[in-house]
Amino acid sequence: MKTTFQPYYFAVFYTLLLIEIAIALLLKGGFIRHTFGDFLVVILLYSFIKSFIKIKPMPLAIIVLLIAFAIELLQLANILDFLNLRDNRLIAIIFGTFFSIQDLIAYTLGAVFALITDIIINKKHIKNEI
Repeated sequence: MKTTFQPYYFAVFYTLLLIEIAIALLLKGGFIRHTFGDFLVVILLYSFIKSFIKIKPMPLAIIVLLIAFAIELLQLANILDFLNLRDNRLIAIIFGTFFSIQDLIAYTLGAVFALITDIIINKKHIKNEI
């Protein structure tokens, strides 16, 4: 792994961050808030890491998926109650409040989407260099 700033991935990260903030502030429930937001957050994390570290798509997708799954499993263990942070709205939004299999599916689909998109982008970039 080599550290390098990649502005394209940072722009994707920043755009997704703004979308995630808008979803958190404007929507109180529903598919977009609970499922599509989880799908996007994995892509956001993928893009953030890719902004600063040169890493192959597959290992990064696996790392991001493991992080997302770990956070979801911490929800199953009621980590917010254990740390007495259940009433902290920001922490509750970031880490979520309850475990859901649906979230694991959304994370997986997001990681697969990021992986496939990154592979396609890399192939086009390599073709343009030739």
